[in-house]
Amino acid sequence: MMMTRAEVAQFLLERDHFCILTHRRPDGDTLGTAATLCRGLRQLGKTAYVLENPEITAKYKPLLDGLTKTAAGEDDTLVCVDVASGTMLPASYSHLAEDIHLRIDHHGTADSFTQRELVEPKTGACGEIVYGVLQLMQVSLDKEMAEALYTAVSTDTGCFRYGNTTANTLRVAADCVEAGADTARLNRELFDTNSYARLRIQGWITENTRFFRNGKLALCALPLKVEKQLGATEDDMENISGFPRSIEGVCMAATLRENPEGGVKISVRAIPGYDAAAICAKFGGGGHKGAAGASLDKPLEEAARMVEQAMLSCSAL
Repeated sequence: MMMTRAEVAQFLLERDHFCILTHRRPDGDTLGTAATLCRGLRQLGKTAYVLENPEITAKYKPLLDGLTKTAAGEDDTLVCVDVASGTMLPASYSHLAEDIHLRIDHHGTADSFTQRELVEPKTGACGEIVYGVLQLMQVSLDKEMAEALYTAVSTDTGCFRYGNTTANTLRVAADCVEAGADTARLNRELFDTNSYARLRIQGWITENTRFFRNGKLALCALPLKVEKQLGATEDDMENISGFPRSIEGVCMAATLRENPEGGVKISVRAIPGYDAAAICAKFGGGGHKGAAGASLDKPLEEAARMVEQAMLSCSAL
């Protein structure tokens, strides 16, 4: 059942004992949104926790200090944020997909898999939606909540550089500043600091990216063994898919990474006029026109050939 923000606010006010779920390879939006929602619910006197995500990296762990628990209770109200499909849940709690009471999301090609849904594809970050709901519930931002919310909206908009940035995104960021968020520190930590391993990965990508259509399309297939050889962690690899797209002249880029458990993760990034979601939809994935993802249970090179053909067949609108 699709719901409005007002209906979701009423639902949250009527329920208690919340357990908030995030997606696989959690980014700043899913984690920042979860922390914001959890703190907002606690401000109202509710019992709320974020379910521990085994794939969280060191960069984002401080966001969830004091907010997590290891398992969902039988009578918990389950809410997932920024999760486009049940397959995006971590394997350790994928069995909860059918029991989720509410999904809050902003992916235009999301799957309908929960009892209640609030989905706004035109909203830049999931954090914006949750903030709007919390405002209807008369929740006020404090410093910790504001820093979590700023993390959500800034990371999913590339520090407000991507096309999904709206006037409302900037208004939300301004509210975070007014509530005391140390945005200078957050920007430095999230966007202006690179590890040596990340720089080495970027160098490898520079040397090994393949180009098509006179350089407008790019594809990089990154073996897991290379990541290990260069000492890259998941923090180092965050948003690495945006790097090939940043090369001059590239309109759409696909980055393929091998999963440790097998198969390949596909990330596609595109400028306006090209549709990343259309590419990923061919492989059961989705997302936004500017950024989308999918998975393939294939060897890396075979997956790369399949993605290349998909890009060549429908690269532009």
